Amino acid sequence: MRKKTVRDIDLTDKRIIMRADFNVPVKEGKITDDTRIVAALPTIKYILDQKGTSLILMSHLGRPKGNKKPELSLKPVAKHLEKLLDRRVSMAPDCVGDEVKELAGQLSEGAVLLLENLRFHKEEEANDPLFAKELASLADIFVNDAFGTAHRAHASTEGIAHYLPAVAGFLMEKEIKFLGGVLEHPEKPFVAIIGGAKVSTKIGVLESLLEKVDSLIIGGGMSYTFLKVQGHRIGKSLLEEDYLETAKTLLEKAKERGVTLLLPLDHLVASEFSENAEAEYIKEVDIPDGKIGMDVGEKTLAEYKKYIDKAKTIVWNGPLGVFEFDNFANGTLEVARMVASSSGTTIVGGGDSVAAVKKFGLADKIDHVSTGGGASLEFLEGKELPGIKVLESK
Repeated sequence: MRKKTVRDIDLTDKRIIMRADFNVPVKEGKITDDTRIVAALPTIKYILDQKGTSLILMSHLGRPKGNKKPELSLKPVAKHLEKLLDRRVSMAPDCVGDEVKELAGQLSEGAVLLLENLRFHKEEEANDPLFAKELASLADIFVNDAFGTAHRAHASTEGIAHYLPAVAGFLMEKEIKFLGGVLEHPEKPFVAIIGGAKVSTKIGVLESLLEKVDSLIIGGGMSYTFLKVQGHRIGKSLLEEDYLETAKTLLEKAKERGVTLLLPLDHLVASEFSENAEAEYIKEVDIPDGKIGMDVGEKTLAEYKKYIDKAKTIVWNGPLGVFEFDNFANGTLEVARMVASSSGTTIVGGGDSVAAVKKFGLADKIDHVSTGGGASLEFLEGKELPGIKVLESK
């Protein structure tokens, strides 16, 4: 999948409108984690380095559902960007309308204008063509660098591309390169580690990966549904009754395709789902009645390590236990360490696994940490993402 980027188009003397992902945590008007803003800087700086360019940035923040909510204004982002770029970032009062059009028209070379939260208008998520056209009328070229929203066909990600030349930013390019590369030609052995709470949210990705991987490691809350299907006792652990049949089918598919499917062999359990719950070690697969599986044990980790160490490509999506609780973070921490020390290509996607590698200070040892949770999942499922599909091909 080869898409044009900002490098492949002449930006000289043009006004650029760029969709960024500035959906960052804000507390009392201050940004508490600026990872997503920092990730957009290479594209922003490249655009502003071209002769005669000016830049309009747009993003959503939170879920205002078409209502103007002052606490979800992008004003704190404009202030933070000013510091990072060391230049003035003007804040528009809205994202469409006469006043915004006038501000856009007055932009001089090197000027930056940030539009107000796109989702203050319900037309954004509805991908309203008139709203998309109005956004497009502000500029000459559209750049999409918001991979985190590429799986949504919204006015600012998909609709606008019908009215302007549309190319990818560097962040989008990196996501396509790594995730696309894994799907098209992974180096073998290819190991996928899929964790998280529920089978229901990962069916598509499990089915897609079973076509491509040599080994599939399943951990986290979702593993108990698979263990139940195999006839094991799982105590009070998370179980999705409606997905027992799905789990059974996936186990059969793995067997048919010769994929090694690894499930927990031992556990850390608790009597209740609580941060202060005491961890108790269960040295076998079966979990006693009244106990909740909260993390994988040492035996499981030793088995996972055999496959992770040999892997030439690793994709990891979803934690192996309740890593937010320190007593049950070890499984996720150890797997993060294994992935970080791998000599193969390593990709981590999905909000929780990304949060885990950051929490453990290992993000810089991973080849690619995806910025889009839902988007990276859908990409790995082999779906064509609307925000990528509309960009010009090379």
